Amino acid sequence: MDIINKTLPVVLNGGISLDSNQAKAFGAALNPAYVSAQPFPHIVIDNFLPETLMNEVLAHFPQEATSSEVHYEKGYKGLHKRQISPNECDAYLKSVFAFFNSAPMLQFFESLTSIDGLIPDPYFTGGGLHETKTGGLLGVHADFRVNKKLHVERRINAIIYLNKDWKKEYGGNLELWDTKMTQCLKQVEPIFNRCVVFNTDHDSNHGHPEPLNTPENISRKSIALYYYTASMKVYDEYSEHRTMYKSRPKDKGVIKTIKKLLGRN
Repeated sequence: MDIINKTLPVVLNGGISLDSNQAKAFGAALNPAYVSAQPFPHIVIDNFLPETLMNEVLAHFPQEATSSEVHYEKGYKGLHKRQISPNECDAYLKSVFAFFNSAPMLQFFESLTSIDGLIPDPYFTGGGLHETKTGGLLGVHADFRVNKKLHVERRINAIIYLNKDWKKEYGGNLELWDTKMTQCLKQVEPIFNRCVVFNTDHDSNHGHPEPLNTPENISRKSIALYYYTASMKVYDEYSEHRTMYKSRPKDKGVIKTIKKLLGRN
């Protein structure tokens, strides 16, 4: 399996920041590998973010239940899985996820994937922090394509794993399957600070369908980020695409005078 070992040039100095030009250059350098990958466009990047940042994220990972987290006990559709919204987390994790939704991160993903106009989801529908416990799994699937709250099309997933000292016998590998679901073409171990980015087309088949074989005190943790694009059909729905300025009653005389002067010239 081809794995890139390269750290995004994030600066940690009283916050989390990323230079836009550096973000775009980082993504552009990896673009050829991404778009040519099989069975669908994707990339695996180790040591993706500064280790200090990732250690802090793991340290702040919620141990206790949050107010409206989602639990999956649906068998092959998701078992022993917990989904936590960043909006219910502490201030530090909120700042980290705000960074993931920032313009420089979008510019990195756009350069990486050749998909322009990416849009983040401030509500983290289906995403955020994921945790799967012993015996848990997620069947092979192609993701939902439309965010029904924002009415936008899902285009890419980014998953960043948070599992230190992960052992092969624990399982939990992300599997990438061919379009006809005849064979698994790639497996990705969910090790700490490994990032997987991939297109979410109707046949981007992926999952971790084998039950986790971890000790009871060890779970499979990850950050899940979904990005979208809007439809060009909006231009068909609105006849006026430009900003329309409206004059107040006292402005009408001034506007009339300006039009006369422009006419003379």
